[in-house]
Amino acid sequence: MVKDLFERIQQNKGPLGRWASQAEGYYVFPKLEGELGPRMQFQGKEILNWSINDYLGLANHPEIRKVDAEAAQNYGAAYPMGARMMSGHTTIHEQLQNELATFVQKEAAYLLNFGYQGMVSIIDALVTKNDVIVYDVDSHGCIIDGVRLHMGKRFTYKHNDVESLEKNLQRATKMAEENGGGILVITEGVFGMRGQQGKLKEIVALKEKYNFRLLVDDAHGFGTLGKTGAGAGEEQGCQDGIDVYFSTFAKSMASIGAFVAAEQDIIDYLKYNLRSQMFAKSLPMIMTVGALKRLEMLRTMPELKQKLWDNVNYLQNGLTSRGFNIGDTNTCVTPVYLEGSIPEAMVMVNDLRENYNIFLSIVVYPVIPKGIILLRMIPTASHTIQDIDETLSAFEAIREKLENGTYKKIAEATTVDVS
Repeated sequence: MVKDLFERIQQNKGPLGRWASQAEGYYVFPKLEGELGPRMQFQGKEILNWSINDYLGLANHPEIRKVDAEAAQNYGAAYPMGARMMSGHTTIHEQLQNELATFVQKEAAYLLNFGYQGMVSIIDALVTKNDVIVYDVDSHGCIIDGVRLHMGKRFTYKHNDVESLEKNLQRATKMAEENGGGILVITEGVFGMRGQQGKLKEIVALKEKYNFRLLVDDAHGFGTLGKTGAGAGEEQGCQDGIDVYFSTFAKSMASIGAFVAAEQDIIDYLKYNLRSQMFAKSLPMIMTVGALKRLEMLRTMPELKQKLWDNVNYLQNGLTSRGFNIGDTNTCVTPVYLEGSIPEAMVMVNDLRENYNIFLSIVVYPVIPKGIILLRMIPTASHTIQDIDETLSAFEAIREKLENGTYKKIAEATTVDVS
């Protein structure tokens, strides 16, 4: 008997969808309104926002708003029409690619419509069924989904564990030799949940012993790390050892789109084989022109990155001096680890939003182990010292409520099913 395809979907909405009736509109799919920035509107009142990746404060910068508006006026939202390969190619796209390549110290670059689809397609294009992929177990979903397309063998190594990577490189080497294939290692420049930099320098050093190519997703490192802002590879002094460098415009550039950079012959190959770009409309001119302006500001206004890091250091030092556990982050991403259940976490976030007017992202099981609550904060150059002091005071208050059982009592008094 053939089952109705939708029967399973209707009975099981997935690990996140099962919370929809209790969480949607508040904990998930919240509506942040007003001009982008540290202070926005949520459910009719002003909140202090720590949940947008606008690292350099460009999203609502007047120069950016002006250039975006002029691009919309000059080109509209449709231009250019068609995929790059067929009818969507312009000199502006070429200019942006060239400037991006120079900025991240690579020979060439290619624009991508979106980061997620771009990374999936890059992985798909780089490997065949005879090749072996070795990747960090904590990699972003775009990497995981790209690897899922791979018809050959793949191995994960323990998060940021170079010894585990080497053991898997030994396994991969043996298999690649048998299949006549190569090895692709994939990691992140910055892991966006916990804030650690990937151990790029140590990984690159393994090239002296093993024959592999390295693909790095540096979405959170681009614009925030390195002397010039070229990312985690520049920060660690090993940019040359990254064979394929990828980043998105959705973080420091406060826009939409992405790019991949590598040696010229690799980019020449990718632009003819990236299915997500071959069969999709070109990046609109509004985004392309806007990205050129954003990149110019990254290059010529180092004070933006300096202000960002002043805020990051003030926030992270303030948290640690008050006894909060922020893990081993060495980037702008600021996680705060607390002990508690999912119901307690929900009550805590409600308290933060309703009584302290602070909005941030909450992460619980199954993303992290049971019994742990992760409050993830993204400092930006637009935040002020007053914003940070206000947040630190609120955190001390909610920690006390968590530890003295206040949140547990409130959670037990509700009828929320958290089994």
